[in-house]
Amino acid sequence: MLKTEVVLASENPIVPAWPEVILGIVAFLILLFILKKYVVPRFEKAYEERAQKIEGGIEKAEKAQAEAEKALSEYKAQLADARSEAAKIRDDARLEAEQIKAELREQAESESQRIVAQGHAQLQAQKAQIVAELRAEMGRNAVELAGRIVGESLEDEARRRGTVDRFLAELDTAGATNGAGK
Repeated sequence: MLKTEVVLASENPIVPAWPEVILGIVAFLILLFILKKYVVPRFEKAYEERAQKIEGGIEKAEKAQAEAEKALSEYKAQLADARSEAAKIRDDARLEAEQIKAELREQAESESQRIVAQGHAQLQAQKAQIVAELRAEMGRNAVELAGRIVGESLEDEARRRGTVDRFLAELDTAGATNGAGK
């Protein structure tokens, strides 16, 4: 037993045997050849496809961002146009409202002038009617009083009218003289 122990002790357990090293190197070279021949091209192909997808995604994202910026600028331009159009519509509406207000004011003034003129005309007509009624009443009263004073009947229409007109004319001249004297 001692002999086996010595043999084992003389060999270094850390250093492998040469046949194992050669076999390991050959197996490693075969494995390296298989990896380089079959596995690495597949990885390279997958890597290339993934890189193309990423680059395509970036290009699509850049295109989408450019389109979004273009749409945003168009939207801002349309918004500015809409605001200017709204301001123009407001200004037009104000001008139209001012015109309508002026027209309504003019119509109201002309209507009030027409009503005032119509009122004056009615007053003049009523005044003329009242004056005519008063003249007729005064004439009847004057004829009756004159008939009592004179003692003759002044019932004759022509006479009565002449007398009344003369009397009213004298009153008018007396009123004009008194009005001018004041």
